[in-house]
Amino acid sequence: MKQIVNNRYLLVVNAIAIMVAFLTHFPELITLSNPYSSDGLSFPGMHWADVGNEVLFTYISLLLLFFLNETLFHFNSDMVSIGWKKMICAFVVTWVVSNLLGKSFVYLHQHFDIPAIDAMLHHYLHPLRDFLITCIVTGSCYFFHQNRKSRKMLLENQQLRTENIINQYEALKSQLNPHMLFNSLNTLYLLIRESPDKARHYLEELSKVMRYTLQDNESHSVTLREEMDFVKSYMYLLQVRYEENLQFDIRISPELLSRKLPPMALQLLIENAVKHNEISNRRPLTVLVKAEGDTVEVSNPLQPKRGGTAGMGIGLANLAKRYQLLYKKEVSVQEENNRFTVILPLI
Repeated sequence: MKQIVNNRYLLVVNAIAIMVAFLTHFPELITLSNPYSSDGLSFPGMHWADVGNEVLFTYISLLLLFFLNETLFHFNSDMVSIGWKKMICAFVVTWVVSNLLGKSFVYLHQHFDIPAIDAMLHHYLHPLRDFLITCIVTGSCYFFHQNRKSRKMLLENQQLRTENIINQYEALKSQLNPHMLFNSLNTLYLLIRESPDKARHYLEELSKVMRYTLQDNESHSVTLREEMDFVKSYMYLLQVRYEENLQFDIRISPELLSRKLPPMALQLLIENAVKHNEISNRRPLTVLVKAEGDTVEVSNPLQPKRGGTAGMGIGLANLAKRYQLLYKKEVSVQEENNRFTVILPLI
């Protein structure tokens, strides 16, 4: 994709250089095509070789000026911010270099007899042509830069939509897979028989989980408060199932509740902790959810299930990619002191 964009850029730059080279010498070309016109008096003694050399030199100069701008000011990079100060600097540098290139051509013409136009009017037009060429080169470079940034932003937004759809699908699949659904309905059935009030509360929390999972989140971000309201309902469902064998230690500073993160980020990490670790009377599990500073972390002791698999890590990879696309930040995964910890930046 990058190679195609670069090839397209080179083609456009060459097309602009050729077009500008001919247009800036349009009066001379008209005079040559009709030597009996009144303009012939303005460009006396001019030949096709003279105009051809001028056009060729202008074309080469334009290519050099484009290359100079790309090299010095990085217009070809969508990671660089181009402000008005950098644009003014690029304009001045391009104008100065364009003028120097013109003087170099005149020097070559005078000392090495390279064909060129000697008419006085042509020399008077040089400053105007340098100004127009400078405007065209710097303006084109800025346009290419903005277009490249826009294309990158559209691509990232599309990737983000795709990742968000995948995330919602995976979360929904997790909630509705036969095993999870069977356990939830079986738990609800037992609660209805033993404690109807508790069964109603369980059903309310289950509906909150489903509602949050299915909601259409166009902003791609939620506050930590919204995420924790959902996570607490999800924790309740798990604790009803595992009873005293599963505990949650929540340590969140109130001032961080307005910070943001991707939806269902904490739920994914809690689900992974429950999915991949043994939870029993012999080995109860405590999951820590802690938010401080600019991060929130979910950690648990490593106690893998017997005969269990490590899993594909699709959910965690999806979460890391969403952080990169949304916030340009990294998710930290640590495995030390017999604990597994995932640290998420808070925005």
